[in-house]
Amino acid sequence: MPSECVLVPSKVIKGVKYGLIALTLSALAHTALAAERLYIFTENYPPYNASESGKGFAHSEDGITGICTDMVKAILARVDYDYVMKMRDWSYAYNWVQDRENHGLFCTARTDQREEQFQWVGPLASIKWTLFAAPDSDITLDSLEDAKDLRIAGYKGDVMSGYLVDQGFNVVMGMSGDVNPRRLTLGQADLWVTDGLVGPLVAQEEHGITGLKPVLVFRETPMYLAFSTNTDPAIIEDLQQALDKARSAGEIAKIVARYE
Repeated sequence: MPSECVLVPSKVIKGVKYGLIALTLSALAHTALAAERLYIFTENYPPYNASESGKGFAHSEDGITGICTDMVKAILARVDYDYVMKMRDWSYAYNWVQDRENHGLFCTARTDQREEQFQWVGPLASIKWTLFAAPDSDITLDSLEDAKDLRIAGYKGDVMSGYLVDQGFNVVMGMSGDVNPRRLTLGQADLWVTDGLVGPLVAQEEHGITGLKPVLVFRETPMYLAFSTNTDPAIIEDLQQALDKARSAGEIAKIVARYE
């Protein structure tokens, strides 16, 4: 029996063709949108970044506040990128973000050692590298070198702690800085290295400790929103322009004023 040939109208063929094109374009558009989602991490580091719940983690931007957090939110409000913001331990976030496309973290101190590890948006705020002693301590320092023989509480991934380790200081490392005020009062460390605003705030809120003694401020460093090096540079440029516009409009100054 001869085979039968079924003729398909040209309109149907064109319809199928256009439908396939539309599906392809839709898939490409979906891929583009997915690529533009930003994944941003921070740590509990009040008053710069703080958990609304008081815990050391948060799963969305609604649970995170603070000076740098509000600045980053002001930046993101001026661009069209979708984003996810989470709070985690700093050492975890720092390692997780590197080499992952569209991943960033804040507030990150921009140093010579870190310069090539990230792409930078900022500056946002500055930290003062401060050595604190316990309230009843009689330690005095004229220079950083005077602390060479003392035990200094720090934590993994922290730029200040890492700097002191590299300089040969005796740094007692933890996973987080929250426990360090207690280390001072228990005699487990002689000094604690942290930011000048962060130290007293964490000591009081986490442990009810007041009267920490700032014995030396030895450096000041600008902090940034840092993205992995394999994030599209166009995204970094968009975010930097958004920050510059927010600063020109007075938004950044207003954020700082809210926390003074």
